[in-house]
Formats: sequence, structure tokens, C-alpha cells
Amino acid sequence: MALKTQDVDYRHDDTLLSGFFVYDDAHALPRPTVLIAHAWAGRDDFVCNKARKLAELGYAAFALDMYGKGVLGNGPDENGRLMQPFMADRELLQGRIGAALDTVRALPQVDPSRVAAMGFCFGGLCVLDLARTGADVNGVVSFHGLLTPPGNTSGRKIRGKVLVLHGYDDPMAPPEQVHSLGRELTEAGADWQIHMYGNTVHAFTNPLANDRAFGTVYDLAADRRSWQSMQNFLAEVLN
Repeated sequence: MALKTQDVDYRHDDTLLSGFFVYDDAHALPRPTVLIAHAWAGRDDFVCNKARKLAELGYAAFALDMYGKGVLGNGPDENGRLMQPFMADRELLQGRIGAALDTVRALPQVDPSRVAAMGFCFGGLCVLDLARTGADVNGVVSFHGLLTPPGNTSGRKIRGKVLVLHGYDDPMAPPEQVHSLGRELTEAGADWQIHMYGNTVHAFTNPLANDRAFGTVYDLAADRRSWQSMQNFLAEVLN
């Protein structure tokens, strides 16, 4: 195994962005590929490490950038400030992640007919919105994502399969929102699954999450189970 990595600069409107691309050159090219959308802090080591893990599984992976090249939050206040424009303008969010999809499809190592997307927290919302727009992706996976509907995709059909991996006790997206999402996905004609983990809150895949008052706590079992579910899903939609 020899992982090949590169930073890929691309643009959305006037914003310069930088994705992290990785693949194992021991496998034949082009490869089935997974976009990875970051949490509210920006394109950090967490998502780049997830990209490497996916490459070890035989996929190419692209950790996308929602904020701008080199832009990272340094704590909850700044993270919230970076995320808020996209929460307030979901067309902006959808255009930004759509630019990442267009970029990765054009890479020579990528099989453009086999592309999925996954995201964590804010990134979970991003990939769900990608599906909601009717984008031509094979599937999307949300890990402890935000679930608020965008308000501009009613009536559109979802083409890619959807997997939502969620903590039952997540204060940022409680069970009522999960049930609403299920109805929304059904109305959009999606092939969908929702896995809920008991006694589990937000950010359960992040070993650094340890703020019970804020509702973000790492959970080893949910992390392991969700990663296995994701592998099963990707094997179904990409292979």
C-alpha cells in the first residue's frame, strides 16, 4: 500500500478553497470516491484522517472545504461564526458543496459514476443538502448531522441512497427532527436508513468531544458501530 496525497485548490464563485485528496495507488484507477464534509471548525485533521482511512479501504477520498483555503475556527464562538452564513443561506451551502462534487468528478483518479459523500455534524447537514438538491451521487452518509430542512428543495426527488447515523439523545437534532427527516426523505422518494444509538449525544465519533453540558461526548461503541455501518453502505452503493 502506498497512499498518495495532494491538496487540490478549487473555487466557488470568488472563494478559493482547498481539498485534501488521497488514494492508494496499489489499486487500479479510476477509483470509487467519497467526498467528506467537515464539522463546524473547518477542514481539519479529523476529516483528513478519515480520508486516509477510506483510502486504506480502497476508495479515493476528498476532504472538501466549505470555508476557504486555510480557514479554520479556533473554538465554539469562531466555529459558529464560520458556519452561520451557510445555515442562513442554504443555496450558498448547496452551491459550495456542489463545487466540491464537480471538482472531484474531474480528477483523473476518480470514477465519476461512483461517487458518494459523507459528513460530520455541520458536514452531515451539507451532504444531506447535497442529496436534497437531487445531485447525482450514489449515496450520502450523515454522522451526527444537523437535520434542519433547507426550505428550498420541496418537491425534488433524491437520487442517491441516504444513511443517517445519529445519537438518540443528541440535543442539536432531537428525535422529533429525526422523525421529520424520515418523512421528508420518504416524500422525496429516497432509499433511506436511519440508525439511532441509545444513550448517545452529539459528536460521538470525535475522541476529543468531552463537553456533556454542551451535548458533545465521544462514544466508542457508537463510533465503531457507525463506521461499520458506513462501510456496509459504501460497499452497497459504490461497488
